[in-house]
Amino acid sequence: MKRIVVAVDGSPGAKRAIDVAASIAQATGAQLWILTIGGNMGGAQLRRLAETGGDISEALVKAAQKILKEAERRARRRGATDIKSRSEWGDPAETIIGVVSRDKADMVVLGRRGRGRLSGLLLGSVSQKVASLAPCAVLIVP
Repeated sequence: MKRIVVAVDGSPGAKRAIDVAASIAQATGAQLWILTIGGNMGGAQLRRLAETGGDISEALVKAAQKILKEAERRARRRGATDIKSRSEWGDPAETIIGVVSRDKADMVVLGRRGRGRLSGLLLGSVSQKVASLAPCAVLIVP
């Protein structure tokens, strides 16, 4: 195994996914890519960002950077050493599938549920879509 992608959004499920992905990367010597997807915030989250009085796009970038930094720290504590991180924008499931396809990941790890329980129920969960369509092994962490 050469490359593991872990998709994170700051949720408890994503934190558990980081723990598992980092442990696998440490055990196999694989590179760990931490990925967060912007563009899927709910209305309440966007309103909170807008209330800060700044540029919403700048606030989104800062939020993504914060999620990635926290995820990197967590992964290092779990033993991962070769870590890259990046943020992308768009539909989470489609973006994850695109990244693992383009970058030839051997495995993608993600939490069973992210931030949006109601939207997941209405639209289908990201993990369900990724598990069905990803071109590599998919590990869904409960």
